[in-house]
Amino acid sequence: MRIISGLVRGRKLNTPRSNFSGIRPTTDRAREALFNILGNRPYDARVLDLFAGTGALGLEAFSRGAKQVVFVEKQRQAIQLIKKNCALCANGVKKTQAKDLVIIQHDLSRGVTFKHPLWNSQTSFDIIFLDPPYNKNIAEKTLQNLDTSSLLNTRTLVVAEENSGNTLPEFFSRLLLSDKRRYGETGFWFYEVKNLE
Repeated sequence: MRIISGLVRGRKLNTPRSNFSGIRPTTDRAREALFNILGNRPYDARVLDLFAGTGALGLEAFSRGAKQVVFVEKQRQAIQLIKKNCALCANGVKKTQAKDLVIIQHDLSRGVTFKHPLWNSQTSFDIIFLDPPYNKNIAEKTLQNLDTSSLLNTRTLVVAEENSGNTLPEFFSRLLLSDKRRYGETGFWFYEVKNLE
């Protein structure tokens, strides 16, 4: 698994050992397709990577010019992978600071609003990646939590990943489905914030 494009293109990321089944990384093919759709959107963006796993989605955004990426993951083994991959991608990149790549251990089943020294739940994000375990109804519940949170701004794009055979709602109170793409068993749902004016 490698970074596809940008500042650290080609860097090989650490992946989970074969005996650890708690992480299902997004395939390179699906990730490349996703970022082709996003185009220049990651540049200078604040990015939130929920259920971050290896950190590959957030680090791809970092490589493409995101000004900050916050990774949230509950599993200790995954946190260690993210730390290693962040160090790998930050190495040699000028002016990378600790605030640029923030790693938080948190169980998102408890919600997206929580107290943590590195977390300001009043800060909004431009792109939010949501890649929970498939087929457990976690994506929809987390979308509901995001919909009522202060993490959204008028430009926020939420990308939810789920098994492509499943269905996610077309709208919430603030989030509206704008696109859906399928790559094998991987499905991406794109939500934008409704214009309420």
